[in-house]
Amino acid sequence: MFREAGVDDFDGVMRLYRQLHPDDPVRRDGRDAGVFAEILKTPGLRLFVLEVDGRVAATTYLNLIPNLTRAAAPYAVIENVVVDADLRGTGLGKQIMAATLRTAWDAGCYKVMLMTGSRRESTHAFYKSCGFDGSAKTAYVAHNRSAELP
Repeated sequence: MFREAGVDDFDGVMRLYRQLHPDDPVRRDGRDAGVFAEILKTPGLRLFVLEVDGRVAATTYLNLIPNLTRAAAPYAVIENVVVDADLRGTGLGKQIMAATLRTAWDAGCYKVMLMTGSRRESTHAFYKSCGFDGSAKTAYVAHNRSAELP
């Protein structure tokens, strides 16, 4: 079942995020739980889960962004796409991406963007199969080198 994440999904989402970034330290100060709660209550930030047999099996994070160009149509950015490692290749990734894109289109977005740090061809092939065009834009990323890194 595709649905918006709720407060009880914190552990399931964090389990998937540890698969996405296994080297990230586990926070013990509750900051991550506070950020999770902030995301859930902030308009325009939509954290989704795909539940299978009562367990969070996949997640996406959709950021809806107001815009003054393109006839004031919003756009969206998808982040943190994760399917449980044991369930990859079963179609759950396409299922959660289709539902996430549908949510953006229903919100009137004229485009949806995502970036991946993966160099694996299978990851790029997956995003292309979901309707993304890797040649439409060029992405650049700047990192705050003086910030506390996770």
